[in-house]
Amino acid sequence: MKTLKFKPEGWNNEITKLNEESINKCIREDEILQGLVKKCDDEYNLYVAFENGITGIMPRQEIEAINLEENGLPKTDICTGKVHKFVQFKIKETIDKKNIIISRKKVQQEALNWVKNDLTEGTKVLGIVKNIKPYGAFIEIGGGVVGLAHIEDLSIARIKSPFERLSIGQKIEVMVKSINRKTGQVILSHKELLGSWEENAQNFIPGSTVKGIIRETEKNKNGIFIELAPNLVGMVEYQEGLKYGQTVDVYIKKIDNERKKIKLAII
Repeated sequence: MKTLKFKPEGWNNEITKLNEESINKCIREDEILQGLVKKCDDEYNLYVAFENGITGIMPRQEIEAINLEENGLPKTDICTGKVHKFVQFKIKETIDKKNIIISRKKVQQEALNWVKNDLTEGTKVLGIVKNIKPYGAFIEIGGGVVGLAHIEDLSIARIKSPFERLSIGQKIEVMVKSINRKTGQVILSHKELLGSWEENAQNFIPGSTVKGIIRETEKNKNGIFIELAPNLVGMVEYQEGLKYGQTVDVYIKKIDNERKKIKLAII
């Protein structure tokens, strides 16, 4: 993967080290930094503690550039939800030797411009799973910008819930599927990065016995699909009593590379 301008907040779990000299350099060079939020006060301002007793104060209006209320401020639950989490920011100004004003909003605005103007479809980016819904997963790709990966883009094998593939906080690589240049909305996909059918199939040998996960239990003319790998499924003849998600031992009868089909038998 090529070097990307943005990485998700908390990707490397490193807190930026600051002193008087480095603060001035960061302001001068407009650097993106990272820290861990220690608390949120009654006015929903955030506080980030650094070494040497330096405190970064992030006013509420500098926390968010996307999810804003009608008054232009971020929602209160967004502010409180940042406590004990990593945030990226830029230094706006110094108050004194021990206190600085920082802005996550500036990073997010820059990240949005990156999405709208520079990010291209097909690009592989780093991501952290922020939320999971029945229809897909919301994944941050940098600077607080979040994209959506629909459930059908998480795996070739059919799954009923994104939780079968992902967990909140998980770090993954995703591909940009589409971008709305006006709104900055990003649609992501993960299944293309799990290897091609041929790459997955070469890890299995006809005549061997392996474990698989049942992904289809309804009786049909073809049979039941069994997942051998996230991007590889085989088929067995229909049998009663099998349950979705059940792990079974299967015998590999045949691998048809030309038709990309695998015939299996449950042992």
